[in-house]
Amino acid sequence: MARPIKETPILFGEDARRFEERMKEKRSETLEQREKRLKDYELAMKIFKK
Repeated sequence: MARPIKETPILFGEDARRFEERMKEKRSETLEQREKRLKDYELAMKIFKK
């Protein structure tokens, strides 16, 4: 569920610049790394749903 806009953090200055730079970076990962990350995510979702 989306948060209301009034609760969405807004970044300014150096924080905004760092965020923008990190979003521009390409993520290079192997197929095995991606599969492990997705399995870890699925496991975490199962744990937190309880």
